[in-house]
Amino acid sequence: MTRAEIKENLLVALDTLRTRKVRSALTILGIVIGVTSVIAVAAIIDGLNGFMENRIKSFGSRSIFITRIPAGYTGGMLPHKIRMRKYLEISDAKYLKEAVPGLDISTAFIQRIDLAQTPESISYGAEHVEKLIIRGAQPDYAAAIALFTVATGRFISEFDEEHARNVVVIGAAIADTLFPHTDPVGKQVRLDGQLYEVIGVFEKDPGIFGLGVDQFAVIPLSNYHKNFPGVRDVFLIASVREDADISSVRDQVTEAMRRRRRVPPREDNDFDVADSNYFLSLWNQLTGAMALLTGVIGSIGLLVGGIGVMNIMLISVTERTAEIGIRKAIGARKADIRLQFLLEAITLSGVGGVIGIVIGGLIALAVRALVSLPATLSPFWVIMGVAISVGVGLFFGYYPANRAANLDPIVCLRYE
Repeated sequence: MTRAEIKENLLVALDTLRTRKVRSALTILGIVIGVTSVIAVAAIIDGLNGFMENRIKSFGSRSIFITRIPAGYTGGMLPHKIRMRKYLEISDAKYLKEAVPGLDISTAFIQRIDLAQTPESISYGAEHVEKLIIRGAQPDYAAAIALFTVATGRFISEFDEEHARNVVVIGAAIADTLFPHTDPVGKQVRLDGQLYEVIGVFEKDPGIFGLGVDQFAVIPLSNYHKNFPGVRDVFLIASVREDADISSVRDQVTEAMRRRRRVPPREDNDFDVADSNYFLSLWNQLTGAMALLTGVIGSIGLLVGGIGVMNIMLISVTERTAEIGIRKAIGARKADIRLQFLLEAITLSGVGGVIGIVIGGLIALAVRALVSLPATLSPFWVIMGVAISVGVGLFFGYYPANRAANLDPIVCLRYE
């Protein structure tokens, strides 16, 4: 078939869509829904993946986290075996620094593990903030985690830690709420009812889903231990030197902690060790499950749309039986007839795909603007959206096209 014939068939297909607008719209509805859901969720997941990768890097791509409970725990009942583990100790941080040569920084911090159980608050005068996270940290903490960079004032010093001083470094959002028109540094605030002096404010970091450095208030670890004696879980962060292999150092940290906690040779670790790759893997598992669910929903929409395309093309073949007979009588081959109806099916599904891509992109932009999620529509998914819709038209349009190609021209010319 020549280029002119392909163009003619394409114009015929578009004319069919124009003359049967309602029927065509209902036919491609399933394809629109399927492609829209795939494009919108793919854009959100792509954006979140990029955001999380950058965030984990800024959190510390060469950091190792040692915890009593598994990393990623968000509350709820823990298995008995994990609940019975010995608590980590603040002195473990110093021990690791001395026992593992490849570590640059080793520090400890404390906070509640079940944040929903006891909401914490901070106030200044009539202003107050609830549901913040109070964390007790050592002076090296800000150097170990780049996210906790102080914008104004200073971080906790060795003097603050040694004397368990009532000083606090607060997140930017907390500072904006408590001190909308005043410099917070040097002011006295009430942290869970106790007076603390604000010595610094972190750089702005809203994070994601409302959880970032903006929601943190960091006090000296010794002070936290004194004023919140009921919180016993200690977390360790170790930063690996640039000239050391992170996997090797992680193994050394694990062995050092096993010796420190006297874990028998054949027993499982009674602690957890994780690095940035672990958190990235955890995130990918979550988004992978979301993508799978979206793929199932999108596939159902595409299946319904594909069946609609096949049905509408079968009706079209029946309505245009006489036309098929005339085309065959003047020399059209089976391949010409087949290609004509395949082009119509592909055009029908392709239009649905383009509409789905546009709506999916608009949804991604709306989510980015309204919910502050970093949705990003990549060219890959635009191409995939077109390819999927064209594939649906090709697959479901082949049977009607083949049926039209195999019609007997004599029978077609007698058809009324």
